Amino acid sequence: MGDIRKKGMATRREVLGNAHVDRAEQNKTSFDEPFQSMITDSAWGHVWSGDGYTKRERSIVTIALLAGLGHYEELEMHIRATANTGATPDDIREALMHVAIYAGVPSANHAIKIAKRVLQEMKEND
Repeated sequence: MGDIRKKGMATRREVLGNAHVDRAEQNKTSFDEPFQSMITDSAWGHVWSGDGYTKRERSIVTIALLAGLGHYEELEMHIRATANTGATPDDIREALMHVAIYAGVPSANHAIKIAKRVLQEMKEND
């Protein structure tokens, strides 16, 4: 395993948690292994491991982008990851307020419903 892959896997585990990454690794097949390697190297090894933003800031930006683009399953995963990144419910709300203005109220409205549900589940599981 190369240095970028190791760094990416470590960051991926730090942000998403071992259980999530272990499940993804167990479900990996020869079909999606190249894709998994690419996102581990690119997204996690380069972007999420960079020095320009903190993990909290990256989390906020990611949540806004996922909500604005309507990628709600990934949004849920990244809201859960805030337990590891330091982004707060207030940060999530502010990001989704920006989504409403810059990407549309329907996208933000649906994302807010997801965020409320996920944050409540996280609170109940604490």
